[in-house]
Amino acid sequence: MRLGKGIGRRHGIHSLRAKLTLANVALLALGIVAATAVSLMGMRHYLIGQIDSGLTKTRASLGSSQLTMRQVDSLGALAFARDRLAGTDEQPRPESIYTAVDARSRPLSVFGVAPTIAQRGLAAAVPDPRVLVKDPAPHAITVNGATYRATATRLADGTYVLLATTTEPLHQGIGQALKLDLAVGTLLLVLLCWLTMLSVSRRMRPLEDMVETSSAIAEGDLTRRVPSSGHPTQEVEQLRVALNSMLHQVESAYRTREHSAAQLRRFVADASHELRTPLSAIRGYLQLYDKGMLSDPDERKRVWERVLAETDRMGRLVDELLTLARLDQRPELRFRNVDVSRLVRDAAEDLRVQQPERPIEVAADGSVLVRADESGLRQVLGNLVGNVRTHTPAEVPVRLGVEREDGVVRLCVADHGPGLCAEDAGRVFDRFFRAGGGAGSGLGLAIVQGVVQAHGGDVAVRTAPGEGLAVTVTLPARTAAAVS
Repeated sequence: MRLGKGIGRRHGIHSLRAKLTLANVALLALGIVAATAVSLMGMRHYLIGQIDSGLTKTRASLGSSQLTMRQVDSLGALAFARDRLAGTDEQPRPESIYTAVDARSRPLSVFGVAPTIAQRGLAAAVPDPRVLVKDPAPHAITVNGATYRATATRLADGTYVLLATTTEPLHQGIGQALKLDLAVGTLLLVLLCWLTMLSVSRRMRPLEDMVETSSAIAEGDLTRRVPSSGHPTQEVEQLRVALNSMLHQVESAYRTREHSAAQLRRFVADASHELRTPLSAIRGYLQLYDKGMLSDPDERKRVWERVLAETDRMGRLVDELLTLARLDQRPELRFRNVDVSRLVRDAAEDLRVQQPERPIEVAADGSVLVRADESGLRQVLGNLVGNVRTHTPAEVPVRLGVEREDGVVRLCVADHGPGLCAEDAGRVFDRFFRAGGGAGSGLGLAIVQGVVQAHGGDVAVRTAPGEGLAVTVTLPARTAAAVS
């Protein structure tokens, strides 16, 4: 199994998706608990307030009537006695309890009816009725194991009437509401957990793709990229773009390194081959001389000239290799104003001296100044002219020109020789490349390209079989200035 897929399928408790799900569920659970607690407390406060309001109104009615227990008996208010003050033994926990007590909280008979169990329990739960009379708010008491809200009032003859209303239905209602809230909250938590897992899985898919892509690249597949998801978030999409850009740079750097390594190996092999040829010739001639096989003075002179020629060839090759090595290290050039027209005319004069019979056309009137290294540009022109001199017949015309156009300076050396095919034209700047196995070391145009690139310019060729070869050097506008 691949590494990326293995990581992508780890959905345990330590995975990011599990942590996000647990965090969402925990936050919702806290919210449900807080909302339930607040709602139940509010409901309890409201219902107790309703009970206390009823007790307070009843107490106020009794207190303002200025009745005495004798008057209550004499009036024969049966409804009041039966509905308000009486109770039955069959109802030890009635919803409302009313009982008359004395100052010591002993229950009194009303209409000759003895106090019920509930009335006696209420009297026993209130040791001092005067405390309830003085406090305008009802108190919470326990009567026969049940919770009540109780208050008291004092009649005109000094008798106290205790009034109590049960809160058991309130607590039962709160309990039922709590169970309902817990059931609904649990259902919401399960639903949220499921939805969060789906959402996080969809949102985490791009990250899993990144892991798989990184694993594939680690295994050697540098062409892999992170695909775009169907509904990416802004941050994930930015990460995907940045990662793909980085992977492109890594692939480019790797390809460049591979290409440079291959080029270096080819360069070393070619350099070894080029140096081996003159060294072998020099060694062979020296062996002939050491064995005394060169007795003829003319033969010794010819051999000596060949040794010197091979030595010069090897020296030129080493100089060109040294030049290329320095260009690869990006040396600091000595920039100053250089008249390119003058350099072109000088190169043309040198070619006329070397090949008087060659037709030469020069288009370098006036003065064109370039901020450049003079020795480098002279070497560029020398190599281009030397390339024409070496690879074209002496009667082939050549044209050297320089012009300023659109803020750039173009230097062109063109001949009407045999030209090159497309395949050879694509390798003309390769080191040690010689079209058709011609003469020379094959480093001239490579040096031209290196010097021009060191100046921040560009060099291009235009050629075809039978149409000659034209090499154009372009220097950027930021370094060039024309003077008439």
